[in-house]
Amino acid sequence: MKRICAAILAHVDAGKTTLSEQLLLHAGRIREAGSVDAGTAHTDDLPVERRRGISVRTTCVSFTWKDTEIQLMDTPGHTDFSAQIERAFWALDGAVLVVDAARGVQPQTELLCRELRKQNMPFIIFLNKMDRSGADRDGTLKRIQRRLTEAALPMWDREVLTETLCSLREDWMVRYLEGDVPTPEEVETEIAEGTCAGRLHPVLWGSALRDEGVERLMDAMTAWLPDTRDHGQGLSGVVFAATQDRTMGRGLWVRLFGGRLENRMALELPVPGSGWTGSGEKVERKITQIRDGDGRDLGFLEAGQTGVVYGLGDLEIGHVFGRVPRVVSPGQLRTPLITVQVLPDREEERKSLWEACRELSWEDPLLHARYVKMTGEICLQVMGRVQLEILQEILETRFGLKARFGEARVIYRETIREAARGFVAYTMPKPCWAVMEFYLEPGEAGSGVTFVSTVADRDIMPRYQHQVEQALPLALRQGRLGWQVTDIRITLCGGNHHLIHTHPLDFIVATPMGIHDGLRRGGSVLLEPILEMVMIFPEELAGRVTSEILQMRGQVTDTENGDESVILRALVPVAASMDWTDTFASLTGGRGSMTSSLHSYRPCPEGVKQVCERRSVDPLDTARYILAARSALEGNLFDGEIQG
Repeated sequence: MKRICAAILAHVDAGKTTLSEQLLLHAGRIREAGSVDAGTAHTDDLPVERRRGISVRTTCVSFTWKDTEIQLMDTPGHTDFSAQIERAFWALDGAVLVVDAARGVQPQTELLCRELRKQNMPFIIFLNKMDRSGADRDGTLKRIQRRLTEAALPMWDREVLTETLCSLREDWMVRYLEGDVPTPEEVETEIAEGTCAGRLHPVLWGSALRDEGVERLMDAMTAWLPDTRDHGQGLSGVVFAATQDRTMGRGLWVRLFGGRLENRMALELPVPGSGWTGSGEKVERKITQIRDGDGRDLGFLEAGQTGVVYGLGDLEIGHVFGRVPRVVSPGQLRTPLITVQVLPDREEERKSLWEACRELSWEDPLLHARYVKMTGEICLQVMGRVQLEILQEILETRFGLKARFGEARVIYRETIREAARGFVAYTMPKPCWAVMEFYLEPGEAGSGVTFVSTVADRDIMPRYQHQVEQALPLALRQGRLGWQVTDIRITLCGGNHHLIHTHPLDFIVATPMGIHDGLRRGGSVLLEPILEMVMIFPEELAGRVTSEILQMRGQVTDTENGDESVILRALVPVAASMDWTDTFASLTGGRGSMTSSLHSYRPCPEGVKQVCERRSVDPLDTARYILAARSALEGNLFDGEIQG
């Protein structure tokens, strides 16, 4: 049987959850389509989703249509939950991009399409809400071809479809000009092959609410999206989400690309924290049960299927089994840019609140929950106000904890101001020996962290050099200003180990000391996050919006006039635009739409000073740092935070 894993993607309120309900209904998976507004949608199973009528996490359900098993992912539409969409991408074979035919191409639609094309993900476009007043099929198609992809194929007009295909294939164009029109069979084959390859994007239309065009879409999904093929390379899969069950405990959503998982099957998995030693230690974990999205015992998973696997302990989201066909790298589509302090309603609940935040952070790693032992602060990294509102409600309804949030703070970064050398001789107290010299220099904007070693293997053994590279994320997590260090080139250019005195973990302990010695000598530059905003609003407001952008230290990069509307793109500092979402909504009277994503980090204007309190012992406070680091390593607690 053919198996496909496909996501429904859309701008918020484009009707993707309603469409998902209709797909399940037609496949016989449910007896009655639920309603988003009534809180009865099958794919919105969280209490907060039912109350608010929005999706806040990705839900996966399966159904069969014409001998094809489809694993369907209904994803959130609001930009605050884009990380959920990104993790769903790890598991997909293809997608359906839903466009509101009445509102046209909206900013989040453009962002999603850009990511789909970047990953060469096959996708079909569905023009929804064609029953609405103002729906414009042909006009929306032109906007799609202009703003999303020139390879959008209108499936309702055979002549235009054929002409479009011929314009995209030189050999077909020659035939077409000579009067040799491709046959329907050739056209169908080209659509299927082109869609699977990511070269073509068929456009269908209908109304999910009125059940129009749904079965045609289902036929298209089975015919044009690629299926999973097990290439016989053993177990291959990815953990793309997590959940919690009162009875079963922690569950991990797994997508298999190859191999098989079964109930009571034993797996060898990495020991938590063993990556720092480079030992590759393994521990055996036994699967207790595999369930589907409705909580039913599946018994097993095969290539192409998804399911919730219980019994794998604290395995993290993003864990990969074997080799997978997609890049598993978080933070590309949406990165948290603000941090907030979480405050308990009652002080005696602080410990329980920390445990709850840690649990939520396991389910969503980008929350990055932190407990600062020296101050007792609990901090989370978040996308925006809507996510904060959802988190507050979840803490109360799920954990019984009332909490409030402190003032949102921008997450800055820093880099080294000028090239410098850093040195460390970790030779006391015995037994230990790790001597290193680093050369640190500024990197290109957006280059991140690059590391090379010019040290001979006889001076520092290869496994110790590997440990140095492993320890860099810890060393750079907080620079001299307290922010994560980026855009830096690091060269390990000198040093030595000792055949007798070097302990296996000495180079991990010593690396932050050497790096921070170089950062201190080179000085620091504060970097602020810059958003790329895309806004659509009535054209009479263009002057007012542009003025507001400039007042926020922003830069308008492009404008495009549409049908009585303006599409404006701008680069704006996060620090100056914290309230812009509310301002924009008020300014446009709710008639505008916008989305934003991280564009880059740039040096702050002169005079701006932002220092982040240190969450752990300063590596330049040598005695205290060595004591804390050794204690953490001995207790297998070296997770990137060395508490004071």
